[in-house]
Amino acid sequence: MSDTPNLDAEHCRDPRIATVPTGPRSTHPPRILLLHGSLRARSYSRLMSEEAARVLERFGAQTRTFDPTGLPLPDSVEAGDDEAVTRLRELASWCEGMVWCSPERHGAMTGVMKAQIDWIPLSLGGVRPTQGKTLALMQVCGGSQSFNTVNQLRILGRWMRLLTIPNQSSVPKAFNEFDEAGRMKASPYYDRMVDVMEELMRFTLLTRDLKEQLVDRYSERRESHAELSRRVNQPTL
Repeated sequence: MSDTPNLDAEHCRDPRIATVPTGPRSTHPPRILLLHGSLRARSYSRLMSEEAARVLERFGAQTRTFDPTGLPLPDSVEAGDDEAVTRLRELASWCEGMVWCSPERHGAMTGVMKAQIDWIPLSLGGVRPTQGKTLALMQVCGGSQSFNTVNQLRILGRWMRLLTIPNQSSVPKAFNEFDEAGRMKASPYYDRMVDVMEELMRFTLLTRDLKEQLVDRYSERRESHAELSRRVNQPTL
């Protein structure tokens, strides 16, 4: 059953052979980028992500939050001509993990959230800015608890080749879960958010030095750099 005539032996590597880096492990704080999906003055997805950032920093992470205000619609401008797009892409390259938090609107993530993800390319000059990095998902709901948005975001995370952690958070009636100062109240929903950030930190610490090995692919080893860059940077439809 091991007859594989179509397999290119030159580029085939046995996964059983350890390829774990033997050098020193990274010691810098994990770098986490947080994205939220609303522009409202009192945006609950922003307040939720800010609360998550506080927890991540308590756990030793370095966090940065992207403000989507003024971000143009995808493909409405050239990426290199817009300051907000450039900033978003720089942060996507900088980070080692991400947190995506979106409201649910009409049973789906918001356009603000999707636009941010759409501006992050699968490849920049042959380098994949998201591949192998970690991702945590959260959503806020105006009514009863739903998981439509985190489920959609999970599909996008896989598409972006992110290591999306199993745990996730959905907060129903989010307007009841934050005080006047914008801080999240103590509740089981707060505890779940802490669980998610704790898990994100663990996954990031465990995988950030193994990223290249975890996403090393036979098909891409067979392609030349030029062919790979040409395939993943096809013109937009």
